[in-house]
Amino acid sequence: MKQGSTLFLKLAVILIGIPVLALCIFFVPELAKFAEQLYPDFVLIKYLVFLYLYATAIPFYYALYQAFKLLNYIDSNKAFSDLSVVALKKIKHSAFAISILHAAGMPLVYLIAEADDAPGLIAIGLVIIFAAIVVAVFAALLQKLLKEAVDWKSEIDLTV
Repeated sequence: MKQGSTLFLKLAVILIGIPVLALCIFFVPELAKFAEQLYPDFVLIKYLVFLYLYATAIPFYYALYQAFKLLNYIDSNKAFSDLSVVALKKIKHSAFAISILHAAGMPLVYLIAEADDAPGLIAIGLVIIFAAIVVAVFAALLQKLLKEAVDWKSEIDLTV
C-alpha cells in the first residue's frame, strides 16, 4: 500500500487526542477545585477527581497510540499480521479499562452532580461508558475477523 494512504486517519487520531489533552490540562484542575468547594469537609475529593479523570486518560491515549501503530502497519503492508491483531487486542483492553474506570468513578460524578444540581454530568458519564463499550466490542469483532484472516493467509501460504 502506498505510504500516506492512511494520512487522513492518522490526522484524525491526532485531532482526537488534542481536545482530551486540553481538557486534562485546563478543565480537570478547575473541576477538582470546584468539587473541593462543593465538599469542603471531604478533603480527598480534589485528589479523587484528579485520579479518576487522569486514570481514564491513560488508557485513552494508549488506545490512540495503538490505533496509530495499526495505521502504520497498514501503510507498511502488515495489515494482515499478528501485529495488527495484537494492536486491536490492546485497543479492546484499553476501551474496557476506560469503561470500567468511568463506571467506578460514577459515584464521584453523582456526588458532584447532586451538589451542583447538574444531572447532565451523570448522562455524560453514561455516554462515555457506553461509547467505550461499543469501541471495545467493535475492536473485539475486528480482532476476531483479522485473526481468522491471518490464520487463513498463513494456511494458504503453507499450501503453496
